[in-house]
Amino acid sequence: QVQLVESGGGLVQTGGSLRLSCAASGIRFSIYTMAWYRQAPGNEREYVARITNSNRTNLVDSVKGRFTISRDNAKNTVYLQMNNLKPEDTAVYLCNAVWFNEDYWGQGTQVTVSS
Repeated sequence: QVQLVESGGGLVQTGGSLRLSCAASGIRFSIYTMAWYRQAPGNEREYVARITNSNRTNLVDSVKGRFTISRDNAKNTVYLQMNNLKPEDTAVYLCNAVWFNEDYWGQGTQVTVSS
């Protein structure tokens, strides 16, 4: 059974930092491209960042210079370090694992940034 479990969300003030984690089980983690998405109330799901199985990273322009994605294959975990948070970053952050036609999602963790 595949599980992606996000953690690390919470309430933070503008300019603060959070580190999200996504622990995977039931998959051969090292071969998957891992990604983070977010969804704010009333909005569509938005791509945030991804890291390939060769550690190439990509981030959406709105978070470049503030967010960093990384992975630890020994721990089957992907991270999203979020610095200088803004109210517009408020959303549920979801973890995604993709390998060819295999596509898995976590339940998400809430991030709320107060102004």
